[in-house]
Amino acid sequence: MATTRKTTDEVTQEQPKGLFHKLHSAKQHIGKVAKNATNPHFKKSYADINALLETVEPVLWDNGLVLLQPIKDDVVMTQIVDIETGEMVESWMRLPLITDPQKILSAVTYFRRGTLQSLLSLQAIDDDGQTAAAAPKVKPAITNDRFEKALLAISKNEFTVEQLQSTYLLTDLQLKAIQL
Repeated sequence: MATTRKTTDEVTQEQPKGLFHKLHSAKQHIGKVAKNATNPHFKKSYADINALLETVEPVLWDNGLVLLQPIKDDVVMTQIVDIETGEMVESWMRLPLITDPQKILSAVTYFRRGTLQSLLSLQAIDDDGQTAAAAPKVKPAITNDRFEKALLAISKNEFTVEQLQSTYLLTDLQLKAIQL
């Protein structure tokens, strides 16, 4: 009985590539993202979300990956999913408490850009990072409704008291409630 050996190329073609292999391949082809916008406050250029998507998505698609950026429970997520296996990597940021719809959309866009850059380790200019670093960190207040949701999440071990206290400025009554 004769056996035939497969060449390395034949073996590689038959075996499905894993998520991280596909990400590695994609990152080799993404390159630098063109800066197409200017921050008027600092007069520095940066790549906006559209430039990122135009650069990244075609390369991800070519590697069998899909980019998703859902928002769930005040969290902006960037997910890259292997369409063959369903494996996924993600990066996320919690939205601050904002009530103005235009400011919310601005924050969502900014966080989409940030989580995508972070997840793929893309080269980026910190267009306003100096101001953020220099500005004192002021925690937002938390509404009673959001506080109740946080307590529920804590009871389900989905969130911690430490995360709640480090994220929001709590009232004396709220501080007493989390001590119970």
